[in-house]
Amino acid sequence: MTAKSAAAAARATVYGYPRQGPNRELKKAVEGYWKGRVTAEALGRTAAELRAANWRQLADAGIHEVPTGDFSYYDHMLDASVMVGAVPERHRAAVEADALAGYFAMARGTQDVAPLEMTKWFDTNYHYLVPELGPDTSFTANSAKQVAELKEALALGLTARPVLVGPVSYLLLAKPAPGVAAGFEPLSLLERLLPVYAEVLADLRAAGAEWVQLDEPALVQDRGPQELAAAARAYRELGGLDDRPRLLVASYFDRLGDALPVLAKSPVDGLAIDFTEAAAANLDAVAAVGGLPGKRLVAGVVNGRNIWINDLPASLSTLGTLLGLADRVDVSASCSLLHVPLDAAAERDIDAEVLRWLAFARQKTSEIVTLARGLAQGTDAIAGELSANRADLASRSASALTHDPAVRARAAAVTEADTRRDRPYAERAAAQRDQLGLPLLPTTTIGSFPQTTALRTARAALRAGRIDTAAYEERIKTEIRDVLAFQEKAGIDVLVHGEPERNDMVQYFAEQLTGYLATQHGWVQSYGTRYVRPPILAGDISRPEPMTVRWTTYAQSLTSRPVKGMLTGPVTMLAWSFVRDDQPLGDTARQVALALRDEVNDLEAAGTSVIQVDEPALRETLPLRAADRDAYLGWATEAFRLSTGGVRAATQIHTHMCYAEFGDIVQAIDDIDADVISLEAARSHMQIAHELAGHGYPREAGPGVYDIHSPRVPSTEEATALLRKGLEAIPPERLWVNPDCGLKTRGWPETRASLENLVAAARAVRQELPGRQG
Repeated sequence: MTAKSAAAAARATVYGYPRQGPNRELKKAVEGYWKGRVTAEALGRTAAELRAANWRQLADAGIHEVPTGDFSYYDHMLDASVMVGAVPERHRAAVEADALAGYFAMARGTQDVAPLEMTKWFDTNYHYLVPELGPDTSFTANSAKQVAELKEALALGLTARPVLVGPVSYLLLAKPAPGVAAGFEPLSLLERLLPVYAEVLADLRAAGAEWVQLDEPALVQDRGPQELAAAARAYRELGGLDDRPRLLVASYFDRLGDALPVLAKSPVDGLAIDFTEAAAANLDAVAAVGGLPGKRLVAGVVNGRNIWINDLPASLSTLGTLLGLADRVDVSASCSLLHVPLDAAAERDIDAEVLRWLAFARQKTSEIVTLARGLAQGTDAIAGELSANRADLASRSASALTHDPAVRARAAAVTEADTRRDRPYAERAAAQRDQLGLPLLPTTTIGSFPQTTALRTARAALRAGRIDTAAYEERIKTEIRDVLAFQEKAGIDVLVHGEPERNDMVQYFAEQLTGYLATQHGWVQSYGTRYVRPPILAGDISRPEPMTVRWTTYAQSLTSRPVKGMLTGPVTMLAWSFVRDDQPLGDTARQVALALRDEVNDLEAAGTSVIQVDEPALRETLPLRAADRDAYLGWATEAFRLSTGGVRAATQIHTHMCYAEFGDIVQAIDDIDADVISLEAARSHMQIAHELAGHGYPREAGPGVYDIHSPRVPSTEEATALLRKGLEAIPPERLWVNPDCGLKTRGWPETRASLENLVAAARAVRQELPGRQG
C-alpha cells in the first residue's frame, strides 16, 4: 500500500475507555451489590447500560472501531484470570457457588479467605490484582464475558474490537502462588496457557470479531532473551492459528526496544504502538526495523495518561512520518483512556481560558477523530481545528499561571546543604528515643481514619450553605476528639488526628497551593470502586500559608502522647496529579518540596515532634526502563530530603509507601533518609522486610500487619504471625507495628477491631522478646 492509500484508509479508534459512568454509576451499583441493596441482575443491567452509552458516544464522536472487553466490575487483570481459569484454590468453592460473589472475593477477600495481592499497573496510579500461579496451575478457557460484550456492541450496529490482556504480559505480571517453591517462573506456563488463548480467540471469531487486541505492555520493560523468545513463540503460535480473528498486539507507556523486531517479524496482523513523548524512540525504531509491511499500525499519538490538549500539528507530523511504514495507519491514544477523567466540559469552576488547555477522555476522542480526518483528507479538512489548537497552545505558554519569577528564583537558589539533615541517623535516633520514650515495637497508624456519615453530611451541608464554617469546624473537632480517644483507649503509642478535614491526601494540599487546579468531576479509577480526583498541576507552586498546623496543634493539645503531623510528599504530589508537561519533572518536584519544607518547619515550630511525609508513589513513578531510573531517583530523593532537611535531630521524620514492588528501590528508600518508613506488607507476607534486611537498611521500619484494602478483620494471631516474620528480618529496636495504609475507606467497626488486634499482637510479641517484657 502506498503512503497515500495508507493515509486515505486512516481510521480512529481507542484502546479502552473510562468505566465508571458520568456520575460514577458503576461504583454505586457495585457497592450496593456488596451491601445487599442491589441484586446481581440489577448490577448487570447497570453495567450493560454504561457499556452501551460509552460505545454510542464513541461512535457518535467518529470513532470507527470501539473496544469491547475493557469494561470491568473491578479490574481487567482479574477478568483475565477468570478468562483463563486461574482461580486460586482458596477461592474455588466461592467461585463455583456464585461466580460474581466469588469474583469479588478474589478482589477483596472475605473474613476467612485472603484476596489476591494488589499492586500498581506499571507506573500509573491504577492498581491490578496479581495472578497467583504455580507449577500445578491448570488453565481453562472461559470466554463468556468477552463474547457477551462483543455481541452487545455488534447488536448496536458497531464495528467492535475485543481487548484482552496478552498471554506474555499476563504471565510476566503474575507471581508464584503462596507456598510455591522458590525459583518458579510463571512464564514457564506459556505452553500451557497458549491453547486457552487460542480457544478464546476462536470463540470471539465465531461471535463475529474481525480483530482482537492483545495488550502486551510488559514488553516495554527491559526484557531478557528468554522473555523475548517467549513473546516470539506466543505470537508465532497465535498468529499461525487457522481459526482466528486478525490480531492487533498493543503496547504502551514506553518504548518497545528489543521487543519491536520480535513483534514486527511475527505473523500477527497489526501493532498498536505508543508514539507520545514518553515513547518517542518508537518512531525511529519502526523505521529501523524496515517498517511494518503487510501490517496495520495503530499510532498512539494522543497522550492517554495526561489531560493537556494535543499538539495537533506535531501529531500530524508524526503520523505523516509513519505513512509508508505500514499497510494501514490508524490513529489512537497512547493507551486506554481509563487513566483520565471522562469530560472536561463538566467542569464549571475552572477558568474558561485554562479549560481550553484541557482534554479529558471525550476531548481526546475528538482529537483522535480530528487527526484521523486530517491524515485521511489533508490539513485543509481540519483547518479550523488546527487554528483553534494553535491558539490554545499559545495561551497556555504565555499564561502568568505557568511562570512565577519568585518561585523560580527560590528553586534556583537551593544548595546541597538544604537537602541534608544536619546530624547523621545514629545521632538523630538517640535524640528521638530520649524525646519520645516509646516502647519496643511501637504502634501507630498511617494517618487517616474512617470518614463517618456525620462528617460527610457536614461537609455536604457546608458546600450547600446549610451550615456555616463555625458549625463545620465543630464537627471536625468532635471527630478529632473521638479518634484520639479511641487510639488512647486502644493503647496506640504514636497517634494521628485522623484527617477528618481532608478530602484526599493530594487534593487537600493542592487546593491550598498556588499553581494547582481542582476539578469537580475529574474522577479516575484507582482500584475497584475507589475513584480519585487528581488535581491539575498547571503552574509554578508556592504555599501562601500553613496548611495543617492548626488541626495538628489542636489534636496535640488533647493528649500527652505524640501526634504525627501528616503531609503528602513531593513525588506523590506530582504522581497523583495531572502534572504539567512543559518543564522537567524534577523542576516541578523541587518547587513542591520547597512549599512542603515550609510546612514541615512550621509544624516543628508548633511543637510537633513526629512528622510523616508520605511517598507512596516513589516506586510507582519509577521509569519502566532501567536506563532512565538513576536520573529519576536522583531528583525524587532530593525532593524528599529538601522537604524534610530543615528540622532538628530530635524531630522524627516518617514516610509511608504502599502497594508497589519495593525491591528495586531499596537504595532509594535508604537515600531519602527518613527516620522511620512504613510499608505495605500484609498481602506480600512481609517480603519487603526481608528486602530491607538484605540491603542492610539501617533505620526503623513498619511493614504493615493489617491489609486495609480488604473488609476482613485480621485476628490477633494473624498479626502476631506477621510480626514474628518481620522480626526475622528487622530487630525489635527498629520494628514498628502499623496497618498497610490509611483507614479512610474502612468502616469504624472493622477498624476498631483490627487496630485492637494489632495492639494486642504487639504486646504479645513484646512479651516474647528475651529480657524485654512489658
